[in-house]
Amino acid sequence: MTDRPVLRLRSAAFTHPGGAGVSGLDLDIRAGEAVALIGPNGAGKSTLLNGLLGLVPRTAGTVEYAGHPHAAVGMIGVLPQSADLDPDFPISLEQVVMQGRYRRLGLFRWPGRADRAAVADALAAVGLTELAKRRFGDLSGGQRQRGLLARALAGEPSLLLLDEPFNGLDQQNRDALIQTLRDLKARGVAVIVSTHDLELARLVCDTVVLVNGEQLAHGPVDDVLTLGNLQECFEGTEIEIDEHTLVVPGHEGH
Repeated sequence: MTDRPVLRLRSAAFTHPGGAGVSGLDLDIRAGEAVALIGPNGAGKSTLLNGLLGLVPRTAGTVEYAGHPHAAVGMIGVLPQSADLDPDFPISLEQVVMQGRYRRLGLFRWPGRADRAAVADALAAVGLTELAKRRFGDLSGGQRQRGLLARALAGEPSLLLLDEPFNGLDQQNRDALIQTLRDLKARGVAVIVSTHDLELARLVCDTVVLVNGEQLAHGPVDDVLTLGNLQECFEGTEIEIDEHTLVVPGHEGH
């Protein structure tokens, strides 16, 4: 690891034109570190992730990407909360993953040996090498989710953003995703994952950020994931903690 953070936020705020947003963000995220982003729906988790992608305006503070004010091409990979591909579209898993190389390819350049190698490495990282030629829509929901993660990895990002990646996954795909994230950390990839899944936070993440319109707490997992902190973050909502997950009645994605 280098001393320079992959991502640094200082008093940062991201605000939608309509006024909703998240503020008071102070974070340093280093290579090989995974951060769990936890808070109620509408708290600003997705706003923060989209702000880092430049999709929501930064309205206060500073953001640095490896010491620079803007992310380099290919620096950030993203696994969205909902699939952005029609499963009926006739495209193979391998072709979906190759989409992750397009920003590096630019216009009018065909994929070369390095691009094909990156796709093969990404498929291996998520354990789907043998399904490379399979039509994407014929895969199970969990396999498609892992395929979209492979697409994000094909761009060889140094920062990976995941928005509720465990929603609807069975145990086999949960386990595969957990192992993939551990492997990525070992390779030096920094990860921010928005989740209600406390098992994921404890098994994979080094630190937790609690947000509800603003940053409420940030620190090591065991220090931050206390019932008191979670009750403050989900103020006004009856919450429970089961074996794996923060259960928030009336909220989706738990």
